[in-house]
Amino acid sequence: MSLINLKENIKMKRLFLTSYLAGTKNFLAEFLDNISKKEVVFIPTAANVEVYKNYLDDAKKVFHELDYKINLIDIAKMPREEIITVLDNCQCVYFSGGNSFYLLQELKRKQLIDYINDRVTQGMSYIGESAGAVIAAKNIEYVHIMDDKSIATELLDYDALSLIDFYIVPHYQEFPFADSSTKTIELYEKSLKLVIINNSEAIAVYENVVSIQRPNT
Repeated sequence: MSLINLKENIKMKRLFLTSYLAGTKNFLAEFLDNISKKEVVFIPTAANVEVYKNYLDDAKKVFHELDYKINLIDIAKMPREEIITVLDNCQCVYFSGGNSFYLLQELKRKQLIDYINDRVTQGMSYIGESAGAVIAAKNIEYVHIMDDKSIATELLDYDALSLIDFYIVPHYQEFPFADSSTKTIELYEKSLKLVIINNSEAIAVYENVVSIQRPNT
């Protein structure tokens, strides 16, 4: 086998993490450029317990504008076997915003933590918005000021996907999270490796290379 073919078969971890997908559309377009299959598995589960859900429509619009077909699945309502079948055959998965603790609870209920970690390591591209970005960390207890953890009544621990070695603070200085994001930073900036982004910024992860993408940079 040639060296070129060997490189083509190497799987690299690829993540796109953002506060607000619609606010980082141009960065997302660049991230998606190398994905051959124009389809994304769209997981809106984190929004199930939220009243405000407009960001779901905003995200769908972004994918449609980028000519991506959406395969929508709610992991809270679908059997694990069916979820696995869908994710086994996808190149790209998107986790929406919403409540981080509820999303983590549902991932644990369906025993998907290790599975998703393995799939991303094997090359499935991961897109996370707000809560979907937060759960990429090793543990999500640090976002308790921004998200109501009491909603996740069955969640026994806060260990998450462990796809990254840092902790995202989304929506920095953005309504209605200006106060809660600032308090989170003040509480954890000395004990955790925080990466802070607003609604116009995104984090791209290619294997072990992390870059923060900002407008006009």
